[in-house]
Amino acid sequence: MAEQIKKIHIGPAKCAVDLGDGSERGEYVNQDYILHTLGRPHRAINLMYCYYPLDKEWPGRISEVMKNADVSFQWDYPYDDYFPYLGGLNGNTEGEPFTFMRDVRRHGQDVCLTLTIDPNVSDEHLIAIAKDLRPFGRVMMRINHEATGNWFSFTKRTSYQGVADFYVRFHKIIKEYAPNVSTVLCAGTYDERTGRIEMEDEFKEAFLATDYWSIDKYISLHWGWPFDIAERGGNSHSRAYPDDVFESARKTFDRLKEVNGGAGKPMVMSELNADGDVVGPYDQAEIITEFCNLVKNEKADWLNGFTLYQFRDRGRLGLEIEDPNNPDVGIPQPEMAAYKEIIHDEYFYPTITEEAEVQFPVKMRWGGFEDSDGIEIPLHFDCNPTFCEITFEEELNLMMEINGKWFYKSPKAKTIDFMSAFYEKPLKGECDLTLKIFAPPASGENDPSQGEDWDINYYSEITKMPNIRIRFEPTELKAK
Repeated sequence: MAEQIKKIHIGPAKCAVDLGDGSERGEYVNQDYILHTLGRPHRAINLMYCYYPLDKEWPGRISEVMKNADVSFQWDYPYDDYFPYLGGLNGNTEGEPFTFMRDVRRHGQDVCLTLTIDPNVSDEHLIAIAKDLRPFGRVMMRINHEATGNWFSFTKRTSYQGVADFYVRFHKIIKEYAPNVSTVLCAGTYDERTGRIEMEDEFKEAFLATDYWSIDKYISLHWGWPFDIAERGGNSHSRAYPDDVFESARKTFDRLKEVNGGAGKPMVMSELNADGDVVGPYDQAEIITEFCNLVKNEKADWLNGFTLYQFRDRGRLGLEIEDPNNPDVGIPQPEMAAYKEIIHDEYFYPTITEEAEVQFPVKMRWGGFEDSDGIEIPLHFDCNPTFCEITFEEELNLMMEINGKWFYKSPKAKTIDFMSAFYEKPLKGECDLTLKIFAPPASGENDPSQGEDWDINYYSEITKMPNIRIRFEPTELKAK
Protein backbone atom coordinates (compact mmCIF):
# COMPACT_ATOMS: atom_id res chain seq x y z
CA MET A 1 0.00 0.00 0.00
CA ALA A 2 2.82 2.44 0.85
CA GLU A 3 4.10 2.36 -2.73
CA GLN A 4 0.68 3.54 -3.99
CA ILE A 5 0.41 6.63 -1.82
CA LYS A 6 0.17 9.73 -3.94
CA LYS A 7 0.69 13.41 -3.39
CA ILE A 8 -2.51 15.37 -4.06
CA HIS A 9 -3.34 19.04 -4.51
CA ILE A 10 -6.57 20.72 -3.48
CA GLY A 11 -7.45 23.74 -5.60
CA PRO A 12 -10.25 26.29 -6.04
CA ALA A 13 -13.90 25.47 -6.62
CA LYS A 14 -15.66 27.06 -9.56
CA CYS A 15 -17.50 29.06 -6.90
CA ALA A 16 -16.22 28.96 -3.32
CA VAL A 17 -18.53 28.70 -0.32
CA ASP A 18 -17.79 30.55 2.90
CA LEU A 19 -19.90 30.60 6.08
CA GLY A 20 -20.78 33.24 8.65
CA ASP A 21 -20.33 32.11 12.25
CA GLY A 22 -21.47 34.60 14.89
CA SER A 23 -22.57 38.23 14.65
CA GLU A 24 -24.86 40.69 16.41
CA ARG A 25 -27.57 38.04 15.85
CA GLY A 26 -25.87 34.90 17.13
CA GLU A 27 -22.95 33.42 19.03
CA TYR A 28 -19.93 31.62 17.62
CA VAL A 29 -20.40 27.88 17.06
CA ASN A 30 -17.31 25.69 17.33
CA GLN A 31 -15.91 24.21 14.14
CA ASP A 32 -16.13 20.59 15.30
CA TYR A 33 -19.91 20.87 15.49
CA ILE A 34 -20.20 22.63 12.13
CA LEU A 35 -17.93 20.07 10.44
CA HIS A 36 -19.90 17.12 11.79
CA THR A 37 -23.17 18.79 10.77
CA LEU A 38 -22.24 19.84 7.23
CA GLY A 39 -19.65 17.19 6.39
CA ARG A 40 -17.00 19.44 4.80
CA PRO A 41 -14.93 22.51 5.61
CA HIS A 42 -15.56 25.90 3.99
CA ARG A 43 -13.00 28.02 2.18
CA ALA A 44 -13.37 30.65 4.90
CA ILE A 45 -15.39 31.35 8.04
CA ASN A 46 -16.61 34.92 8.46
CA LEU A 47 -16.21 36.39 11.97
CA MET A 48 -17.78 39.81 12.69
CA TYR A 49 -16.10 42.27 15.08
CA CYS A 50 -15.81 45.98 15.75
CA TYR A 51 -13.02 48.31 16.91
CA TYR A 52 -13.93 51.64 18.51
CA PRO A 53 -11.07 52.18 21.00
CA LEU A 54 -11.60 55.95 21.27
CA ASP A 55 -15.06 55.53 22.86
CA LYS A 56 -15.49 55.60 26.62
CA GLU A 57 -17.56 52.39 26.57
CA TRP A 58 -14.79 50.41 24.84
CA PRO A 59 -13.92 47.51 25.02
CA GLY A 60 -17.36 46.45 26.19
CA ARG A 61 -19.92 45.00 23.84
CA ILE A 62 -22.13 48.02 23.42
CA SER A 63 -25.50 46.27 23.85
CA GLU A 64 -24.29 44.89 27.18
CA VAL A 65 -22.69 48.11 28.38
CA MET A 66 -25.87 50.02 27.48
CA LYS A 67 -28.44 47.28 28.04
CA ASN A 68 -30.89 49.73 29.62
CA ALA A 69 -30.65 52.26 26.78
CA ASP A 70 -33.82 53.25 24.93
CA VAL A 71 -32.96 51.65 21.58
CA SER A 72 -35.48 50.78 18.87
CA PHE A 73 -33.09 49.70 16.08
CA GLN A 74 -30.13 47.32 16.08
CA TRP A 75 -27.66 50.03 15.07
CA ASP A 76 -28.82 52.89 17.34
CA TYR A 77 -26.00 52.35 19.87
CA PRO A 78 -22.95 54.66 19.89
CA TYR A 79 -20.99 51.97 18.05
CA ASP A 80 -21.81 48.75 16.25
CA ASP A 81 -23.11 45.83 18.29
CA TYR A 82 -20.55 43.32 17.09
CA PHE A 83 -18.19 41.47 19.38
CA PRO A 84 -15.28 43.74 20.40
CA TYR A 85 -11.96 43.13 18.65
CA LEU A 86 -9.60 42.81 21.62
CA GLY A 87 -6.34 43.12 19.73
CA GLY A 88 -4.96 46.29 18.19
CA LEU A 89 -3.10 49.05 20.00
CA ASN A 90 -2.85 48.27 23.74
CA GLY A 91 -4.68 44.98 23.15
CA ASN A 92 -3.50 41.38 22.87
CA THR A 93 -4.22 38.23 20.86
CA GLU A 94 -5.21 36.01 23.77
CA GLY A 95 -8.96 36.63 23.56
CA GLU A 96 -11.47 37.23 20.77
CA PRO A 97 -11.42 37.01 17.86
CA PHE A 98 -8.13 35.15 17.97
CA THR A 99 -9.37 32.13 19.94
CA PHE A 100 -11.97 31.59 17.21
CA MET A 101 -9.52 32.34 14.39
CA ARG A 102 -7.28 29.57 15.70
CA ASP A 103 -10.25 27.19 15.83
CA VAL A 104 -11.16 28.05 12.25
CA ARG A 105 -7.64 27.56 10.89
CA ARG A 106 -6.79 24.33 12.68
CA HIS A 107 -9.95 22.93 11.06
CA GLY A 108 -8.60 23.68 7.60
CA GLN A 109 -10.31 26.95 6.76
CA ASP A 110 -9.22 30.54 6.25
CA VAL A 111 -10.52 33.43 8.32
CA CYS A 112 -12.64 36.16 6.80
CA LEU A 113 -12.56 38.92 9.40
CA THR A 114 -15.31 41.50 9.10
CA LEU A 115 -14.21 44.52 11.12
CA THR A 116 -16.05 47.80 11.51
CA ILE A 117 -13.59 50.45 12.68
CA ASP A 118 -13.73 54.03 13.84
CA PRO A 119 -12.25 55.90 10.83
CA ASN A 120 -10.68 58.40 13.23
CA VAL A 121 -8.16 55.99 14.71
CA SER A 122 -4.50 56.69 14.03
CA ASP A 123 -2.18 54.67 11.82
CA GLU A 124 -0.67 53.16 14.97
CA HIS A 125 -3.98 51.37 15.64
CA LEU A 126 -4.14 50.04 12.09
CA ILE A 127 -0.52 48.90 12.12
CA ALA A 128 -1.18 47.02 15.36
CA ILE A 129 -4.18 45.25 13.80
CA ALA A 130 -2.16 44.30 10.73
CA LYS A 131 0.59 42.85 12.93
CA ASP A 132 -2.07 40.90 14.87
CA LEU A 133 -3.17 39.19 11.65
CA ARG A 134 0.24 38.37 10.17
CA PRO A 135 0.53 34.84 11.69
CA PHE A 136 -2.95 33.73 10.57
CA GLY A 137 -2.25 32.84 6.97
CA ARG A 138 -4.45 33.91 4.09
CA VAL A 139 -6.88 36.11 5.96
CA MET A 140 -9.62 37.90 4.04
CA MET A 141 -10.16 41.29 5.71
CA ARG A 142 -13.54 42.93 5.21
CA ILE A 143 -13.12 46.55 6.32
CA ASN A 144 -16.18 48.70 7.14
CA HIS A 145 -18.58 46.69 5.02
CA GLU A 146 -21.84 48.00 3.54
CA ALA A 147 -19.91 51.24 3.31
CA THR A 148 -22.55 53.20 1.38
CA GLY A 149 -25.23 52.49 3.98
CA ASN A 150 -26.16 54.74 6.89
CA TRP A 151 -26.60 52.29 9.77
CA PHE A 152 -23.06 51.55 10.95
CA SER A 153 -21.37 53.94 13.32
CA PHE A 154 -18.35 54.52 11.06
CA THR A 155 -20.59 56.24 8.46
CA LYS A 156 -21.76 58.71 11.10
CA ARG A 157 -18.23 59.73 12.12
CA THR A 158 -17.03 60.99 8.75
CA SER A 159 -18.24 61.63 5.22
CA TYR A 160 -18.62 58.84 2.67
CA GLN A 161 -15.49 60.16 1.03
CA GLY A 162 -13.85 59.84 4.44
CA VAL A 163 -15.00 56.20 4.69
CA ALA A 164 -13.51 55.50 1.26
CA ASP A 165 -10.24 57.27 2.06
CA PHE A 166 -9.96 55.35 5.33
CA TYR A 167 -10.34 52.09 3.41
CA VAL A 168 -7.46 52.98 1.09
CA ARG A 169 -5.31 54.06 4.05
CA PHE A 170 -5.89 50.81 5.90
CA HIS A 171 -5.37 48.75 2.72
CA LYS A 172 -1.93 50.28 2.22
CA ILE A 173 -0.97 49.60 5.84
CA ILE A 174 -2.08 45.98 5.54
CA LYS A 175 0.02 45.49 2.41
CA GLU A 176 3.07 46.82 4.24
CA TYR A 177 2.68 44.98 7.55
CA ALA A 178 0.61 41.89 6.68
CA PRO A 179 0.94 41.14 2.95
CA ASN A 180 -0.69 37.74 3.51
CA VAL A 181 -4.01 39.51 4.19
CA SER A 182 -6.39 40.25 1.30
CA THR A 183 -8.76 43.19 1.57
CA VAL A 184 -12.46 42.94 0.69
CA LEU A 185 -14.42 46.08 -0.21
CA CYS A 186 -18.18 45.87 0.27
CA ALA A 187 -19.58 49.15 -1.02
CA GLY A 188 -22.28 50.17 -3.50
CA THR A 189 -24.14 48.11 -6.09
CA TYR A 190 -25.06 48.87 -9.69
CA ASP A 191 -27.75 51.53 -10.09
CA GLU A 192 -30.03 50.94 -13.10
CA ARG A 193 -31.00 54.62 -13.21
CA THR A 194 -27.47 55.94 -13.63
CA GLY A 195 -25.60 52.98 -15.09
CA ARG A 196 -23.00 53.47 -12.35
CA ILE A 197 -22.15 52.10 -8.94
CA GLU A 198 -23.72 53.88 -6.01
CA MET A 199 -21.22 56.54 -4.81
CA GLU A 200 -18.84 55.43 -7.53
CA ASP A 201 -16.84 58.66 -7.53
CA GLU A 202 -16.27 58.63 -3.77
CA PHE A 203 -15.16 54.98 -3.70
CA LYS A 204 -13.29 54.80 -7.01
CA GLU A 205 -9.81 54.74 -5.47
CA ALA A 206 -10.96 52.10 -3.00
CA PHE A 207 -12.36 49.95 -5.83
CA LEU A 208 -9.00 50.24 -7.60
CA ALA A 209 -6.95 49.46 -4.50
CA THR A 210 -8.81 46.53 -2.94
CA ASP A 211 -8.05 42.85 -3.55
CA TYR A 212 -11.69 41.71 -3.66
CA TRP A 213 -14.92 43.37 -4.72
CA SER A 214 -17.95 42.44 -2.67
CA ILE A 215 -21.62 43.10 -2.09
CA ASP A 216 -24.00 42.02 0.67
CA LYS A 217 -27.35 41.01 -0.76
CA TYR A 218 -30.24 39.34 1.03
CA ILE A 219 -32.98 37.87 -1.12
CA SER A 220 -35.29 38.62 1.78
CA LEU A 221 -34.49 40.46 5.01
CA HIS A 222 -36.24 41.61 8.17
CA TRP A 223 -33.98 44.49 9.21
CA GLY A 224 -36.31 45.49 12.03
CA TRP A 225 -35.36 42.35 13.99
CA PRO A 226 -35.44 41.99 16.99
CA PHE A 227 -37.48 45.11 17.75
CA ASP A 228 -40.58 44.26 15.73
CA ILE A 229 -42.26 41.37 13.93
CA ALA A 230 -42.34 41.14 10.16
CA GLU A 231 -46.02 41.16 9.22
CA ARG A 232 -47.64 41.79 5.85
CA GLY A 233 -47.95 45.53 5.25
CA GLY A 234 -45.01 46.36 7.51
CA ASN A 235 -42.08 48.54 6.48
CA SER A 236 -39.15 46.84 8.24
CA HIS A 237 -38.68 43.96 5.81
CA SER A 238 -38.40 43.23 2.11
CA ARG A 239 -38.46 40.38 -0.36
CA ALA A 240 -36.66 40.20 -3.69
CA TYR A 241 -36.19 37.31 -6.11
CA PRO A 242 -33.12 35.16 -6.79
CA ASP A 243 -32.78 36.18 -10.44
CA ASP A 244 -32.94 39.89 -9.54
CA VAL A 245 -30.23 39.48 -6.90
CA PHE A 246 -28.10 37.44 -9.31
CA GLU A 247 -28.40 40.12 -12.02
CA SER A 248 -27.64 42.92 -9.54
CA ALA A 249 -24.42 41.18 -8.53
CA ARG A 250 -23.42 40.47 -12.13
CA LYS A 251 -24.06 44.05 -13.26
CA THR A 252 -22.10 45.34 -10.28
CA PHE A 253 -19.12 43.21 -11.32
CA ASP A 254 -19.40 44.30 -14.96
CA ARG A 255 -19.46 47.98 -14.01
CA LEU A 256 -16.54 47.57 -11.61
CA LYS A 257 -14.52 46.04 -14.44
CA GLU A 258 -15.17 49.20 -16.46
CA VAL A 259 -14.14 51.36 -13.51
CA ASN A 260 -10.97 49.26 -13.25
CA GLY A 261 -10.00 49.81 -16.88
CA GLY A 262 -11.48 46.53 -18.12
CA ALA A 263 -9.64 44.28 -15.66
CA GLY A 264 -11.61 42.11 -13.28
CA LYS A 265 -10.92 41.27 -9.64
CA PRO A 266 -12.32 38.41 -7.56
CA MET A 267 -15.98 39.18 -6.80
CA VAL A 268 -17.68 37.75 -3.71
CA MET A 269 -21.06 38.06 -2.09
CA SER A 270 -20.01 38.42 1.52
CA GLU A 271 -23.50 38.07 3.01
CA LEU A 272 -26.21 36.09 1.24
CA ASN A 273 -29.36 34.42 2.53
CA ALA A 274 -33.14 34.60 2.58
CA ASP A 275 -34.68 35.62 5.92
CA GLY A 276 -37.17 33.10 7.27
CA ASP A 277 -38.91 35.93 9.12
CA VAL A 278 -40.15 37.09 5.72
CA VAL A 279 -40.48 33.96 3.59
CA GLY A 280 -40.84 31.19 6.17
CA PRO A 281 -38.63 28.13 6.53
CA TYR A 282 -39.71 26.25 3.39
CA ASP A 283 -39.35 29.12 0.93
CA GLN A 284 -36.04 30.01 2.58
CA ALA A 285 -34.63 26.62 1.54
CA GLU A 286 -36.12 26.89 -1.96
CA ILE A 287 -34.80 30.42 -2.51
CA ILE A 288 -31.17 29.70 -1.63
CA THR A 289 -31.31 26.55 -3.80
CA GLU A 290 -32.75 28.55 -6.70
CA PHE A 291 -30.02 31.18 -6.40
CA CYS A 292 -27.22 28.59 -6.34
CA ASN A 293 -28.76 26.80 -9.31
CA LEU A 294 -28.61 30.10 -11.20
CA VAL A 295 -24.90 30.46 -10.36
CA LYS A 296 -24.24 26.89 -11.48
CA ASN A 297 -26.41 26.81 -14.59
CA GLU A 298 -25.22 30.21 -15.81
CA LYS A 299 -21.59 29.14 -15.15
CA ALA A 300 -21.12 32.48 -13.43
CA ASP A 301 -17.33 32.55 -13.56
CA TRP A 302 -17.39 36.21 -12.49
CA LEU A 303 -18.49 35.11 -8.99
CA ASN A 304 -15.50 33.95 -6.96
CA GLY A 305 -17.60 32.85 -4.00
CA PHE A 306 -20.39 33.64 -1.56
CA THR A 307 -20.81 33.62 2.22
CA LEU A 308 -23.96 32.09 3.67
CA TYR A 309 -25.08 34.26 6.59
CA GLN A 310 -25.11 32.45 9.01
CA PHE A 311 -24.78 29.06 10.68
CA ARG A 312 -26.82 29.70 13.86
CA ASP A 313 -29.02 32.75 14.34
CA ARG A 314 -31.20 34.03 17.16
CA GLY A 315 -33.72 35.01 14.51
CA ARG A 316 -34.56 33.14 11.30
CA LEU A 317 -31.50 34.06 9.24
CA GLY A 318 -29.47 30.91 9.83
CA LEU A 319 -29.17 27.24 9.02
CA GLU A 320 -30.11 26.75 12.65
CA ILE A 321 -32.23 28.85 15.00
CA GLU A 322 -30.66 29.29 18.42
CA ASP A 323 -32.72 27.57 21.11
CA PRO A 324 -34.08 30.43 23.29
CA ASN A 325 -33.62 28.21 26.36
CA ASN A 326 -29.98 27.36 25.65
CA PRO A 327 -27.67 29.28 23.27
CA ASP A 328 -25.46 26.19 22.89
CA VAL A 329 -28.27 24.34 21.14
CA GLY A 330 -29.33 24.91 17.54
CA ILE A 331 -32.58 23.89 15.86
CA PRO A 332 -31.90 22.90 12.22
CA GLN A 333 -34.09 24.52 9.58
CA PRO A 334 -35.08 23.06 6.20
CA GLU A 335 -32.38 25.26 4.66
CA MET A 336 -29.77 23.10 6.42
CA ALA A 337 -30.43 20.08 4.20
CA ALA A 338 -30.66 22.26 1.08
CA TYR A 339 -27.38 24.03 1.87
CA LYS A 340 -25.62 20.77 2.64
CA GLU A 341 -26.57 19.48 -0.80
CA ILE A 342 -25.36 22.72 -2.42
CA ILE A 343 -21.91 22.69 -0.83
CA HIS A 344 -21.31 19.06 -1.82
CA ASP A 345 -22.16 19.82 -5.44
CA GLU A 346 -19.14 19.66 -7.77
CA TYR A 347 -19.59 23.31 -8.80
CA PHE A 348 -19.11 24.55 -5.22
CA TYR A 349 -16.53 21.95 -4.19
CA PRO A 350 -12.74 22.32 -4.43
CA THR A 351 -10.90 20.35 -7.08
CA ILE A 352 -8.54 17.60 -5.92
CA THR A 353 -5.89 16.37 -8.35
CA GLU A 354 -3.45 13.48 -8.08
CA GLU A 355 0.25 14.10 -8.53
CA ALA A 356 3.32 11.87 -8.13
CA GLU A 357 3.59 8.74 -6.01
CA VAL A 358 5.36 9.36 -2.70
CA GLN A 359 6.75 7.37 0.19
CA PHE A 360 6.98 8.14 3.90
CA PRO A 361 8.16 10.44 5.32
CA VAL A 362 6.03 12.96 3.40
CA LYS A 363 6.16 16.74 3.76
CA MET A 364 2.75 18.39 3.40
CA ARG A 365 2.02 22.05 2.67
CA TRP A 366 -1.03 23.88 3.98
CA GLY A 367 -1.94 27.12 2.25
CA GLY A 368 -5.71 27.02 2.65
CA PHE A 369 -8.69 24.84 1.80
CA GLU A 370 -8.29 25.76 -1.88
CA ASP A 371 -4.48 25.62 -2.16
CA SER A 372 -2.76 22.82 -0.24
CA ASP A 373 -0.74 19.66 -0.82
CA GLY A 374 -1.53 16.43 0.99
CA ILE A 375 -1.57 12.69 0.40
CA GLU A 376 -4.11 10.06 -0.53
CA ILE A 377 -4.09 6.42 0.54
CA PRO A 378 -5.97 3.86 -1.60
CA LEU A 379 -8.39 1.61 0.29
CA HIS A 380 -10.37 -1.40 -0.93
CA PHE A 381 -13.81 -2.22 0.42
CA ASP A 382 -15.46 -5.61 -0.08
CA CYS A 383 -18.81 -4.07 0.83
CA ASN A 384 -20.20 -1.43 3.18
CA PRO A 385 -18.03 -1.57 6.32
CA THR A 386 -19.08 -2.32 9.87
CA PHE A 387 -15.88 -0.82 11.27
CA CYS A 388 -13.65 1.78 9.61
CA GLU A 389 -11.15 3.73 11.70
CA ILE A 390 -7.65 5.16 11.62
CA THR A 391 -5.05 5.30 14.41
CA PHE A 392 -1.93 7.48 14.47
CA GLU A 393 1.14 7.19 16.65
CA GLU A 394 2.24 10.73 15.71
CA GLU A 395 0.75 13.88 17.21
CA LEU A 396 -0.51 15.45 13.99
CA ASN A 397 -3.20 18.01 13.26
CA LEU A 398 -5.10 16.67 10.26
CA MET A 399 -8.13 17.14 8.05
CA MET A 400 -9.14 13.89 6.33
CA GLU A 401 -11.76 12.97 3.72
CA ILE A 402 -13.27 9.63 2.83
CA ASN A 403 -16.43 8.81 0.86
CA GLY A 404 -17.22 12.53 0.58
CA LYS A 405 -17.13 13.31 4.33
CA TRP A 406 -14.40 15.25 6.13
CA PHE A 407 -12.99 14.52 9.59
CA TYR A 408 -10.74 16.48 11.94
CA LYS A 409 -7.97 14.96 14.06
CA SER A 410 -6.38 17.08 16.77
CA PRO A 411 -2.76 16.36 17.78
CA LYS A 412 -3.87 14.59 20.98
CA ALA A 413 -6.51 12.43 19.31
CA LYS A 414 -5.24 8.95 18.44
CA THR A 415 -8.12 7.19 16.70
CA ILE A 416 -10.76 8.65 14.40
CA ASP A 417 -13.88 6.63 13.57
CA PHE A 418 -14.81 7.06 9.89
CA MET A 419 -18.09 5.15 10.03
CA SER A 420 -20.28 8.26 9.84
CA ALA A 421 -19.02 8.65 6.25
CA PHE A 422 -21.03 5.54 5.38
CA TYR A 423 -24.31 6.30 7.17
CA GLU A 424 -25.68 8.75 4.60
CA LYS A 425 -23.79 7.22 1.66
CA PRO A 426 -23.52 3.46 2.27
CA LEU A 427 -21.48 1.50 -0.25
CA LYS A 428 -23.62 -0.65 -2.52
CA GLY A 429 -20.97 -3.26 -3.13
CA GLU A 430 -17.27 -3.82 -3.66
CA CYS A 431 -15.35 -0.64 -4.49
CA ASP A 432 -12.10 1.30 -4.11
CA LEU A 433 -11.93 4.60 -2.23
CA THR A 434 -9.11 6.93 -1.28
CA LEU A 435 -8.42 8.48 2.09
CA LYS A 436 -7.23 12.06 1.62
CA ILE A 437 -5.10 13.70 4.32
CA PHE A 438 -4.08 17.35 4.76
CA ALA A 439 -2.28 19.07 7.64
CA PRO A 440 -3.32 22.60 8.68
CA PRO A 441 -1.44 24.24 11.58
CA ALA A 442 -2.25 22.71 14.96
CA SER A 443 -1.99 26.05 16.77
CA GLY A 444 -4.06 27.83 14.11
CA GLU A 445 -1.05 30.06 13.38
CA ASN A 446 1.76 29.84 10.86
CA ASP A 447 5.38 29.48 11.98
CA PRO A 448 7.84 32.32 11.16
CA SER A 449 10.76 29.88 11.38
CA GLN A 450 9.56 27.84 8.37
CA GLY A 451 10.93 30.09 5.66
CA GLU A 452 10.22 33.13 3.52
CA ASP A 453 6.69 32.00 2.67
CA TRP A 454 5.78 31.34 6.32
CA ASP A 455 2.88 33.78 6.38
CA ILE A 456 0.98 32.04 3.57
CA ASN A 457 2.12 28.41 3.90
CA TYR A 458 2.53 25.98 6.78
CA TYR A 459 4.53 22.74 6.52
CA SER A 460 4.08 19.43 8.36
CA GLU A 461 5.62 15.97 8.04
CA ILE A 462 3.98 12.60 8.40
CA THR A 463 6.68 9.97 8.86
CA LYS A 464 4.85 6.64 8.85
CA MET A 465 1.74 4.88 7.63
CA PRO A 466 -1.13 5.09 10.14
CA ASN A 467 -2.98 1.94 11.11
CA ILE A 468 -6.25 1.67 9.18
CA ARG A 469 -8.75 -0.90 10.47
CA ILE A 470 -11.59 -1.95 8.17
CA ARG A 471 -13.98 -4.80 8.97
CA PHE A 472 -17.10 -5.91 7.11
CA GLU A 473 -18.99 -7.72 9.85
CA PRO A 474 -19.43 -7.41 13.62
CA THR A 475 -16.65 -8.64 15.90
CA GLU A 476 -18.99 -11.32 17.22
CA LEU A 477 -21.75 -12.68 15.01
CA LYS A 478 -25.28 -13.47 16.11
CA ALA A 479 -25.69 -16.91 17.59
CA LYS A 480 -27.56 -19.35 15.35
